[in-house]
Amino acid sequence: MKVGDKAPELLGVNENGEEIRLSAYKGRKIVLYFYPKDNTSGCTAEACSLRDSYAELRDAGYEVIGVSVDDEKSHTKFIEKYQLPFPLIADTDKKLVEAFGVWGEKSMYGRKYMGTFRTTFLINEEGIVERIIAPKEIKTKEHAAQILKLIHN
Repeated sequence: MKVGDKAPELLGVNENGEEIRLSAYKGRKIVLYFYPKDNTSGCTAEACSLRDSYAELRDAGYEVIGVSVDDEKSHTKFIEKYQLPFPLIADTDKKLVEAFGVWGEKSMYGRKYMGTFRTTFLINEEGIVERIIAPKEIKTKEHAAQILKLIHN
């Protein structure tokens, strides 16, 4: 997925097993953020940053949707623990992470494994990707401020 591409209509299922479709957000912009794992320090900092600035993001015309390959049960616990006001897609079949090109080989402490690259896509009202915030650009504790700065410029 690159800038100018249309996001897929079916994004996936949320923590309640409900389908999340692009058309349900017609006329709204979307912050679609991919993160590696529920309840890890960086992912929690990122989710809480978006939670704390949720009203401001919505005032700017954006809906927030998180995506990881964790299952619905894990997402439900994560949402409840941190009072997240936005849905989390349970991409257990990895369709969305692969469609957006954010799934691949990572390495930590010399160990190689497959995982999600922390990436955020800003999608316009027509479902077109307008901006991609790459893994190296994302500051988890300030992610919402980063997004707000981008959309206000």
